[in-house]
Amino acid sequence: MRSILFRQKHFFQILHSFDPNKGPLDLFISRYFRSHPQLGSKDRLFIVERLYTFFRWKSLLEGKEEEALFELLEKDLSTYGNTSLEEHVRVSFPKDLFEALQRRWKEKTLSICFASNKEAPITLRTNSMKISRKELIERLQSSGIEAKENPQGKDAITLSRRLNVWILPEFKEGFFEMQDAGSQKVAELIEVKPGDSFLDYCAGSGGKALACAPKMKNRGQIFLHDIRPKALQEAKKRLKRAGIQNAQCILNNEKKRLKLLKGRMDFVLVDVPCSGTGTLRRNPDMKWLFSSEKLASLIKEQREIFDQAFSFVRAGGTIIYATCSLLAEENEEQIEHFLSRYPLKIVGEPFQSVPEDGKMDGFFAVCMQKRENT
Repeated sequence: MRSILFRQKHFFQILHSFDPNKGPLDLFISRYFRSHPQLGSKDRLFIVERLYTFFRWKSLLEGKEEEALFELLEKDLSTYGNTSLEEHVRVSFPKDLFEALQRRWKEKTLSICFASNKEAPITLRTNSMKISRKELIERLQSSGIEAKENPQGKDAITLSRRLNVWILPEFKEGFFEMQDAGSQKVAELIEVKPGDSFLDYCAGSGGKALACAPKMKNRGQIFLHDIRPKALQEAKKRLKRAGIQNAQCILNNEKKRLKLLKGRMDFVLVDVPCSGTGTLRRNPDMKWLFSSEKLASLIKEQREIFDQAFSFVRAGGTIIYATCSLLAEENEEQIEHFLSRYPLKIVGEPFQSVPEDGKMDGFFAVCMQKRENT
């Protein structure tokens, strides 16, 4: 068994060399582990758990001596901060971010922050094109994996413990993807059907397009677009593994292909870059980069992207605006702006979730229909 000192040494090496302005924590950790192959799987798990705890509770832990810090990392830090501390310090959130959350969530802000400082649940989405949720659970359980239905999504499954799901045969066969239940609920809002044309305009690696695909039964067309070629390369791999045959990726420089889609899409999903305040359980380092200036820049970028995405919607078609944010400035206030600027009306009920212990992350989504004869 590895010495605790061996693990602590690598923990502090990562902590002291990580610069959040140069990229996310998970990517930095992954690169560090690749360059230190002597770290085994148990060493890595030990280090990762404590690094994420540190960034969740950074304002309570900064400045502590190394020995005292490691003792605190083993405690329940939600009870560590006393009530004499300012609220944003007690929940370990930057003051301006805490105040932005308060503007929207009022008295619920503390509970949201505490929930955001806990570990996120491990949630899978069943690929119903290949297997039922019940059958997948049975297969996982037969391999000794504790899996159960997640009532927050029709295809969602929760695992009781963290494990390397990417090596499982069920993953390699395309039976499931990792996807938070909140993200799955956003995809459920998109009422695509066989024969429709659907554009995922900020597709990334295709998570929500993959979740929508079973509803189309490989009929109609799914288009995935993103400005990041590497993300679309990953999307292609996922689409192939999932058995989705009616999808194609369009790179940002393929202007002619994009132009052909203008005004022709039945559904356009615009899942914009945002503050990520609903998913801080998974990316706790990101909250320390928040600023009012960055939020203002994001709001401007979101409006520009929405304007581009809107040009692809046919008359009578639907555009879905989505974020993983909890902030009114990126959600409700943006919808007010879009409704005042474009010939749109809201259809269905808007979706908003907030982080809760053991439940889904925070997501926001609204479906808007483009008026006919416009």
